[in-house]
Amino acid sequence: MDRVPVLRLGGLLLVSIQVDLEDSTALALQEDLSQAVVATGARGVLIDISGLEIVDSFVGRMLSTIAAVSRVLDAETVVVGMRPAVAITLVELGLDLAGVRTALDVERGMRVLGSTTAPRADGLPLAR
Repeated sequence: MDRVPVLRLGGLLLVSIQVDLEDSTALALQEDLSQAVVATGARGVLIDISGLEIVDSFVGRMLSTIAAVSRVLDAETVVVGMRPAVAITLVELGLDLAGVRTALDVERGMRVLGSTTAPRADGLPLAR
């Protein structure tokens, strides 16, 4: 099974999905990302889906689940790089990606997350 790399970039985690996701790969990504949020103390998760040609209902739900789990773990999620065809498909499927913020590209996504990646108020380090 292929795994999608989760990269640490300052106080956030960057995931760049460059291949269409199989269900098992999407589930592994959910697990890997939630473990990485806890291990690093990341305050933001940036998911680049510019490489996805197609998004089905399972992948749409997976993005919503990642955002929900990240929120519970004190991290915001922003999905970037959504192609117009993918956006249209999500709307046609009736998926609103509740809790998922979006931005056009990685740079804008980082700006959206800018305030959430500030040092923690409790004085704990962002990474252990």
